[in-house]
Amino acid sequence: MEDVDAGEGADVPEDVREGPLHGVRVIELAGMGPAPYACMLLAEAGADVLRLERPGSSETRSKGPDLLLGRSRASVEIDLKRPEAVALVLRLVARADAMVEGFRPGVAERLGLGPDDCWARNRRLVFGRMTGWGQDGPLAARAGHDIDYIAVSGALWPIGREGDAPVPPVNLVGDFGGGGMLLAFGVTAALFEAQRSGMGQVVDAAMVDGAASLTTMLHAMWLTGTWQPARGVNLLDTGAPFYEVYETADGGHMAVGALEPAFYAALLEGLGIGEEERGSQYDRALWPATKSRFAGIFRTKSRAAWTALFEGTDACVAPVLAPWEAPDHPHNRARGTFVVRDGRWQPGSVPRFSRTPSAPRDSPEPRLALRRWGVDEEALEDLLEAGVIATAS
Repeated sequence: MEDVDAGEGADVPEDVREGPLHGVRVIELAGMGPAPYACMLLAEAGADVLRLERPGSSETRSKGPDLLLGRSRASVEIDLKRPEAVALVLRLVARADAMVEGFRPGVAERLGLGPDDCWARNRRLVFGRMTGWGQDGPLAARAGHDIDYIAVSGALWPIGREGDAPVPPVNLVGDFGGGGMLLAFGVTAALFEAQRSGMGQVVDAAMVDGAASLTTMLHAMWLTGTWQPARGVNLLDTGAPFYEVYETADGGHMAVGALEPAFYAALLEGLGIGEEERGSQYDRALWPATKSRFAGIFRTKSRAAWTALFEGTDACVAPVLAPWEAPDHPHNRARGTFVVRDGRWQPGSVPRFSRTPSAPRDSPEPRLALRRWGVDEEALEDLLEAGVIATAS
């Protein structure tokens, strides 16, 4: 794989390269996965995000998910058990537009950094809160992880094959789709409203809520009778032979999504199946036999051979790539979907803006970032000497 830089925004004038959220200041009280992902999105859309993390975090960051989730913003280690640290955060709050935290309900309040504490310094502050269960409800104080939140939301149950148990979709649905993205959207929406009202508000982003929201279309299909109350027998859950993953001769897989009749016709043509089969696409009684037939045909060629055969067609057939293979796909390379930073391939910034591009950014030097947030050099030295903060890389 060729080592290349994406060069995002290279042809854009310097004065509009900052991103659409340029000028927005966000304090991140660092937590797990979803909240850092939301703050990464905000930072790469141009916001000045200052990440405040626990003492010692810099030593473990390079070995965990924050290796990439913590990119594009300055990080400062801070001991929030110290009153001087809380006073510093409240001082920063006075200059901030938003603050994001991912603690259990009540923790920020016990630290003296709850919404009311912050609004006493800055009533325009948007207070973004990321939890699994939400700020209230009988499960609010209970521990949990992505798999628990999507289980209760109804998002986990449909994922799996007929006769098998549900399959967790790693942590994409709860943590990131229903969590981090929902938080980033909520904070941005609240920032927009605060410009009009002059008042901040709490954004209660709960993964259980977000995962439930992602099932909206499934609820519609259930209500209209087009989704059966069984796993792996429906249109989009591997029940249909034309929406399925098939193994190839070399142990690879091809993804098939030929839902519409025209696309199904292109699929059959690529598989060498005659036109007599085309009219029976939605005959559910034939789906098991058709799926078996497709599986046998796909096992006759390698993944690369099938990819080449369906290239340029509308059969909706694509190779199933591992995450480490995806950066080398021609379409991803042409789009700059993945970028190289610090010698590592990683997903680029989303979404894309035509005039004020989003992009992974160099992390500001922590001392400089704190000075930019109004902490003068003398106060900074005092905080460092007292062990209240440590400027992480």
